[in-house]
Amino acid sequence: MVEIVANMHIHTPYSDGELYHRDIADAASAAGLDVIIVTDHNVWVCGPAGYHGGVLVLIGEEVHDCQRDPQRSHLLIYNVAEELSPFADNPQELINHARRRGGLTFLAHPVEYRSPLHPDLEAIVWDDWRVKHFTGIELWNYMSEFKARLWSAPAAVFAAFFPSWVIRGPFKAALRKWDELLIAGERVVAIGNADAHGATYRLGPLRRVLFPYRHLFQCVNTHLLIDRPLTRDVKTDQDLVYSALRAGHCFVGYDRAGSTRAFRFTARSGAALAIMGDEIARRGATRLEVVCPDAGDIRLLRNGVVVAQNNGHTLEHLTVDPGVYRVEVYRTFRLLKRGWIFSNPIYVR
Repeated sequence: MVEIVANMHIHTPYSDGELYHRDIADAASAAGLDVIIVTDHNVWVCGPAGYHGGVLVLIGEEVHDCQRDPQRSHLLIYNVAEELSPFADNPQELINHARRRGGLTFLAHPVEYRSPLHPDLEAIVWDDWRVKHFTGIELWNYMSEFKARLWSAPAAVFAAFFPSWVIRGPFKAALRKWDELLIAGERVVAIGNADAHGATYRLGPLRRVLFPYRHLFQCVNTHLLIDRPLTRDVKTDQDLVYSALRAGHCFVGYDRAGSTRAFRFTARSGAALAIMGDEIARRGATRLEVVCPDAGDIRLLRNGVVVAQNNGHTLEHLTVDPGVYRVEVYRTFRLLKRGWIFSNPIYVR
């Protein structure tokens, strides 16, 4: 398997971002990304997909019902080359239409918390939890978390100048909801993104571009394990990216706290080998193995409960118990233990 790094929640001036696709690709290249997916609000932009420099640019969409007040239930849609916002008023129909066209659907920032500082900083949660057949959830949205840290004017000023001191990891409620879905038998792929806009923020006399695209692309990303190296043929490489994403062959990494490249989580039982996103049938005991690129607090969870833990580069766990196994890794950064790596599950049957 070949590891590539992607960010898949990005906006341009076609909705509410600041830079266009080529400039965003330049920022992604400078940050070391391999793939970006631009997801403007309620508009699918035809044309700019392709390689720009060494970065593969793909086009998705973030769809929501503009008539809802307050705003709720934004959906990230990938691998559909047409406009789907006409179906925004019915989330299940929207998901169904995307699936029929081979699309992947992810619930954007499903758990959020408002900031009291401005009406534009309301929480935009996912509240249509009766929907089925979506691909996954956006477990960690960097800008969504940042908004939640702005609980007062002094806190906002501090966060504006020192953002890496306030970012801590996915919301606990998001992790709990993910586990709830997994335990219920759903296959739910977790991703992490920037939600990059490049916007200028104002607080009284202060005016600052808090998060240039390049900075955000060095923070929360999705690392994908694809079947073979990218070829620079757009269609071939797009298929490689979306196949890995659909299968859950990926993990979420906070690369600002240290590069998460080369993290691996595997399971072996008999001659069978599984990676993140896979299902494995037990042949006696199952050996679960975790390898990190640097030392961290590694936690192996089964059905949402920690069953093994180690401080270091590796963890091994032998079990005869079936279940949904996933990994969380925390490391000390800016004086606090912060979320670093969150794997997709391996399903042990």
